[in-house]
Amino acid sequence: MNKELMEALDILEKEKEISKETLFEAIENSLITACKNHFGKSDNIKVEINRDTCDFLCYAEKEVVEEVEDDCLQITLEDAREISKNAQLGDIIHVEIKSKEFGRIATQNAKNVILQKIREEERSVIYNQYYEKEKDVVTGVVQRYLGRNISINLGKADAILSESEQIRGEVFKPTERIKVYILEVRSTPKGPRILVSRTHPELVKRLFEAEVTEIKDGTVEIMSIAREAGSRTKIAVWSRNPNVDAVGACVGMNGARVNAIVEELRGEKIDIINWDENPGNLIQNALSPAKIVAVFADPDEKTAKVVVPDYQLSLAIGKEGQNARLAARLTGYKIDIKSETQAKDTPGFRYEDYMDDEYDEEDYEQDESYEGESYEQDESYEGESYEQDEAYADESYESDEAYADDSSEQTEES
Repeated sequence: MNKELMEALDILEKEKEISKETLFEAIENSLITACKNHFGKSDNIKVEINRDTCDFLCYAEKEVVEEVEDDCLQITLEDAREISKNAQLGDIIHVEIKSKEFGRIATQNAKNVILQKIREEERSVIYNQYYEKEKDVVTGVVQRYLGRNISINLGKADAILSESEQIRGEVFKPTERIKVYILEVRSTPKGPRILVSRTHPELVKRLFEAEVTEIKDGTVEIMSIAREAGSRTKIAVWSRNPNVDAVGACVGMNGARVNAIVEELRGEKIDIINWDENPGNLIQNALSPAKIVAVFADPDEKTAKVVVPDYQLSLAIGKEGQNARLAARLTGYKIDIKSETQAKDTPGFRYEDYMDDEYDEEDYEQDESYEGESYEQDESYEGESYEQDEAYADESYESDEAYADDSSEQTEES
């Protein structure tokens, strides 16, 4: 029994996760390649390996003839009877080939065949391993910056965090552990190429699935999500069990669950609201923490008119329109927000869309113009009733009022 070969195959199977059968096939092919290099052809060469003992036999099938024209394919009757006494003309005789007789070049080529097969199988195993994790979140270790891209080690393979998939302002140090969302796994001659993201909305969703047991077991479901990476995220959740509070389950005891996710996202604000089949109620929840007077939703046109108290207009719109824009993306409705005074002055008002062209529903990447912080106070996850921040309202209301007046003029012209 070839114990050394058996031990080597066991180690390869354990460390590289390559099956023994694949390794046996690689050895057989390498011996055939060595025969071809040694004899010039290998059409009649056969290799048999005992899977239990690792003993192998390499032989050539030769035809018994009176006069030999090709030594590789034919054998004389006299020589054949030295191998088998019953040999007759026309028979096929198995002539054993001693691998020790192979030259140095043939042996080196055989070795290269085995190593090449091991490398190919190793790449295939790694590709399959990470392909199964595509569209999922994994933990990686920051290695180094490659220009503006970042190399992330995921264990058995390296991933690339491109500049477009990085959150604006985030800076990582080597050896720092971060969570990333696997966007795509490609197979290349040099091994799998893994692309990851920190800005994708699904990153937040997967983090909640990992952190919240009720989401993992299906009791609570994330119905919709809208994100501006690095700034603010809104998610709408719904509970299949009437005895389970969906928002409370996501927030956790004293905000422990949501705070863990906020910490992983480096302080990104997260609003958690209740999903509602009624569009009016859903839009009202989505515009939280602003208080709403009335919502008039058109399910067919996917538009909604929202009336808020005068002092809540800037809060409903949000800093640089962020709150209204995220609410529109979360609900799928074009939301038109007016204060009570503006609504009374413009009957049948219709404000165009708060979502600018660069904020299309399918575009989840952060816009550079929205670098400001979102509202600090948020009843959806702080567990406190909302009280208007007078300082904030006084500071931002003038700009928002001008914003609303411009829209009124556009509406009257139309």
